[in-house]
Amino acid sequence: RGVPETLGAAFVIVTHLSREHKSLLPDVLARFTPLEVDAAADGEPVRPGHVYVMPAGSVMGIAGGRLTLKPLGPAVREPKPVDIFLTALALDQGARAVGVILSGGDGDGAIGVKAIKEHGGLTLAQTADGYGPETPDMPISALRTGFVDFGEAAERMGDRIAAHFAANSPATQDGQTDQFAREFDAELLTEIFAILRSQVGHDFSGYKPSTFVRRLQRRISVVGAAGPDGYLKLLRADPAEVGALFRDLLIGVTNFFRDAAAFEALAADVIPKLLDERAASDVVRIWVPACSTGEEVYSLAILLREHMLTLADPPRVQIFATDIDERSLTVARTGLYPKTYLSAVSPERIAQHFVVEGDSAVVAKAVRDLCTFAPHSVLRDPPFSRLDLVSCRNLLIYLGVEAQQQLMPVLHYALRPRGYLFIGMAENVTRFEDLFETIDKRNRIFQARDAIPPARLPPMSGPDTPIFAGAGQPYRRNVTTHAALRHTVETLMLSEFTPPHAVVTRTGEAVHYSSRIGDHLEVVPGQPTRELAAMARKGLRLDLRTALREAIEGNTRVVRDSISVELPDGRLQTISLVVKPLNTAGATEPLFLVVFNEAAAPVVKERQALEANERDTAFQGLERELSMTRERLQGVIEEYETSLEELKSSNEELYSVNEEMQAANEELEASKEETQSLNEELQTVNAELTSKIEAIDQMSDDQSTLFEGMNVASVLLTPDLHIRMFTAAAAQIFGLQPGDVGRSLRNFSTPIPLTWLLDEIPTVLAASRPSERTIEGENGARYRVRLMASSRKGSRMPGIVANFTNLLEQG
Repeated sequence: RGVPETLGAAFVIVTHLSREHKSLLPDVLARFTPLEVDAAADGEPVRPGHVYVMPAGSVMGIAGGRLTLKPLGPAVREPKPVDIFLTALALDQGARAVGVILSGGDGDGAIGVKAIKEHGGLTLAQTADGYGPETPDMPISALRTGFVDFGEAAERMGDRIAAHFAANSPATQDGQTDQFAREFDAELLTEIFAILRSQVGHDFSGYKPSTFVRRLQRRISVVGAAGPDGYLKLLRADPAEVGALFRDLLIGVTNFFRDAAAFEALAADVIPKLLDERAASDVVRIWVPACSTGEEVYSLAILLREHMLTLADPPRVQIFATDIDERSLTVARTGLYPKTYLSAVSPERIAQHFVVEGDSAVVAKAVRDLCTFAPHSVLRDPPFSRLDLVSCRNLLIYLGVEAQQQLMPVLHYALRPRGYLFIGMAENVTRFEDLFETIDKRNRIFQARDAIPPARLPPMSGPDTPIFAGAGQPYRRNVTTHAALRHTVETLMLSEFTPPHAVVTRTGEAVHYSSRIGDHLEVVPGQPTRELAAMARKGLRLDLRTALREAIEGNTRVVRDSISVELPDGRLQTISLVVKPLNTAGATEPLFLVVFNEAAAPVVKERQALEANERDTAFQGLERELSMTRERLQGVIEEYETSLEELKSSNEELYSVNEEMQAANEELEASKEETQSLNEELQTVNAELTSKIEAIDQMSDDQSTLFEGMNVASVLLTPDLHIRMFTAAAAQIFGLQPGDVGRSLRNFSTPIPLTWLLDEIPTVLAASRPSERTIEGENGARYRVRLMASSRKGSRMPGIVANFTNLLEQG
């Protein structure tokens, strides 16, 4: 009901029911819809105007427009039947698919609506009204993913679906495409970009126009807006629609091992180089920006895990997976996917790296432990650093030229020297050959060059003070001359009288040096580095590293006084070291200023040595006190280690108990879902029984009225002549009262003998044919008696209808 007859769609109903329960849902639905309702059968073609109900004890899918049914094993219960069917539907029908999430327990359906949305279909979830949903867990879970186009009451969903497909019919779509192509001008797109930037904080002006317009057309069709101008008015007035457009722009199709040949090349040529030459204490760092729901992340993790298993002492692996859509990250962290998502994964890998539960599969814990998911914008937030591999597949195709020019230097900065970049098959780095060299052009594997990108720091001083004057040209020349003079003076003061200083990032890498910094830094042998602490001179390195760590972790000013540094000419310089945050407008990452204040003039080593001898006695006392403190500290450490071991044991016990509780909770959740589904069906059956009882009551009332209006003496008897019902005419003949129901007719005075009835009734019941006989009684009474069975043969309560006709009255 509630579906227009012109829709011409097929409906498939998937429920949570245990295999032992015989569902009456097809019979119940048939009473409420003119459509033909059938229990689904394996291989049955899906036809418009039909409703198909999934039988209990099966998992249903669809392929080639035909339903597929797979019976579950005796001890298996499919945890996500809705996800499984909706994912198969999305793959089979694409933009023609519609996913509707109604009342139900658990979060089943969340991944299914994502699959339908990815393939261009329509998604709806039931919202609360006076009639449901009885169990809102499934609709709420689907709505929270952000992949649901409409939250609607059930009675309005049919009209919404019909309107969507009417707007997307081939004839309508061709006309709209021509119209939209004319109406999407640059000014309109610019305003939409501005609305998105102001409300969601992300700039989509770098997206390819064709991609952006295609996603925009879908939203216009979904909401039924009157063209681009009407949709722009809706964006201005409705922040919720801005969020919906933002989520539609983020949707991308992702699969495990997408472009299998490229992943094979990565496994053969890159991953061994990342792992084989590393010690067990080393860390291999990998970044997957724009990871969506995690398929690409887990594909990489599986390849790494497989190679790690071949090594005796593999290094530690960290995979940082980021995305700006936190709902996608929630799906990725769970690691639960329908098996149809694993079409590109070999059975051997599924057995080794997944835990299969019916038609669903969970990524194994050993693989999930390699991955860390976090929200992050690759264009807005500071990048990760010292990475061995960046897998940035199928992100560049969504970005324009300017955004790509911003992103590629960021990826180069994030990589270690000679780190690897892995991109999509439709992407390339041709314009960035100065940053990356080609390793495998066919499979899009590149390696970072050793080139150091120029440091980009904001100006150390602000812009010149604006001149508000209306004077002529001579005054402007004077202003220009003064500005140049001020710049010259400031440059001289900075180089001659300012203490040596440097600017570093959060990782300790230097991005700026002042003059005279060479007195405190030296070139270290080996591979070139920009780490400031590694280049510090003897006597300064430890204090500088400690001060940097404190300042970066606390984001505060740190001072170290009386530090002796050996200068290149052999003299000793006492300095004061200052590290403080450098707050600059427009900086893309935190910076810190390191200042080397010269506290006194340099002195020769001998004089410094004499001063040191005078302090030897004090130092020896301090050393003895330090030794005693160390002994006490060692005892405390041993006690701490003992407590730590006890805590570890307790933690392991708690972990085991937690796993047992989790397993019990899953069983309870499964029972809860089945009980809820059974309860809903029982409520439907109960409503049907109530309506039947009302119909029977009405029939009984009608029958009583009919009997009262008939002038025929009729008595409904049991085979042993007990009264079950009688008419008013019969009451006059036999002298019956309403309270006589249940008494034997032989107990009443009758005008004719009735003993022959006991012999005649079994014959009538056995033959199921009427019997008619004329009986004469005392005082000349003559009656025609007609006997007729009142129930079917073999009934548990057989009865006889006896009609008595007074022949004397008729004569």
